[in-house]
Amino acid sequence: MAKTDLPELDAIMFIKLNRLAEALPMLLKLDRHIDAIKINQGRILTQMQRPDATRPLWQHEFKVFSQWGEDGIIQFLVNHLQVANRTFIEFGVEDFAESNCRFLLMKDYWSGFVIDGSAKNIARLRTSYFYWQHQLTSKASFITRENVATLLDESGFDKELGILSVDIDGVDYHVLEALGQWRPAILIVEYNEAFGTQRPVTVPYDPMFVRQEKHVSNQYWGANLPAFCHLANQRGYALVGVNGVASNAFFVRRDLLNEHVREVSLHSCSRQANFRDSRGTNGELTFLSGSSRALAMADMPVVDVATGESMTVGALYG
Repeated sequence: MAKTDLPELDAIMFIKLNRLAEALPMLLKLDRHIDAIKINQGRILTQMQRPDATRPLWQHEFKVFSQWGEDGIIQFLVNHLQVANRTFIEFGVEDFAESNCRFLLMKDYWSGFVIDGSAKNIARLRTSYFYWQHQLTSKASFITRENVATLLDESGFDKELGILSVDIDGVDYHVLEALGQWRPAILIVEYNEAFGTQRPVTVPYDPMFVRQEKHVSNQYWGANLPAFCHLANQRGYALVGVNGVASNAFFVRRDLLNEHVREVSLHSCSRQANFRDSRGTNGELTFLSGSSRALAMADMPVVDVATGESMTVGALYG
């Protein structure tokens, strides 16, 4: 390419960037219109939900802003439970674009407090159109067992809030364990199905835990469903179901259970995760599923939360 062509290319690039800048306001407005359509569709789907204690919770799923079908599950729960405070705290939200409680915020006008470890994510959230339109506050902070209670106090919410949603892909069990004074009506936790159901286990505590750095497979994080059931039962919560892909579990305070929302067994919620997000040495997806996920990190340590015994992931599968 001749050097004389460079000014012409710069001019073309400038024109394209200028056109993109001019189109940006229209694209942002279109995004709002799409969100409005999604919210209205969610309203219709909510109205179609019917109480039926014989159906598993995941059958109430629908997606508006959640990653999977948590929006529908949450709508079913809040509409069939006596939830005193319309407040939520959710952490590990990235920029809150895809999250468990955003639909609740925008459809039902709940008040929320969200936390993420990335300052860039929180800055992006604060520039979103819905941030100023609703009662939402946010905090950029890396969450640990030592600071989580203080961080949640910054919300200003009553400790008997409506929903607490925990998803930090790391030491989730240990962080939740440090929140004994908080009594949400509904507790949502992301669990790691790759750890199986034979023992209630979690990764050992590390205040600097980062999932992507702990193991190349990207599968080593969090705790399994039996571990969260162990902690929840001690605090007066009942397991009421999991989502369809086997990633999020839903617990309700026992004093709020009724004929529409009932406790279910751990066994009824035990099934293989439907997603395949394992990684290889170069960060590429390897699509492992079932016990292959555990075998990929077989030598990594876990702790039985009931006995305190340490073991490896591989030992969980004999």
